Amino acid sequence: MTSLLPDRRGLLLSLAAALAAGGILLAMGRTAICTCGSVKLWWGTVQSAENSQHLMDWYSPSHLIHGLLFYGFAHLLWRRWKLFGGKPARMALPIAVAFEAFWELLENSPLIIDRYRAVTVSWGYEGDSVVNSLSDIGLMALGFWLASRLPVKVSVALAVFFELFTLWFIRDNLTLNVLMLVWPVEAIRQWQAAI
Repeated sequence: MTSLLPDRRGLLLSLAAALAAGGILLAMGRTAICTCGSVKLWWGTVQSAENSQHLMDWYSPSHLIHGLLFYGFAHLLWRRWKLFGGKPARMALPIAVAFEAFWELLENSPLIIDRYRAVTVSWGYEGDSVVNSLSDIGLMALGFWLASRLPVKVSVALAVFFELFTLWFIRDNLTLNVLMLVWPVEAIRQWQAAI
């Protein structure tokens, strides 16, 4: 069976992709850390200037779910469909990191920041700090690794748990985040704002 976990080269490529994203984010004018001057492990207030500025927040589980999903896609591409004969499967994590890094760059572009402000309850959203973006990439890699070790049913249960957990506590999750970004529903926006 072909492993989807990277070898040393794949780990180095993954790290390089994450660091490149951090460098590009800095070049885009993103702040390295929270303008409050500190880096906290957890920030739990969604509607605040410090959300998405520290290592983890209520949106961190969505990045872990990204890793679970990316592993599932990699499984389909390399194991089931024998992409490239299954040989470069150890490149699955670097490719997943590159996709997550691309999302972090896109998410912190004026286009997406303005979209979040216009159609979601994130009215004052300023984008992520670089440390938060790098943490998000790391959480995606953690989700990828977990999916490589857990039975499929457990990975699915973990994703569903995190979706329901964040839905319960902040009225938002990966599913609603994507929906509201792509196809805003005013009733959902009002329900989310009522928290």
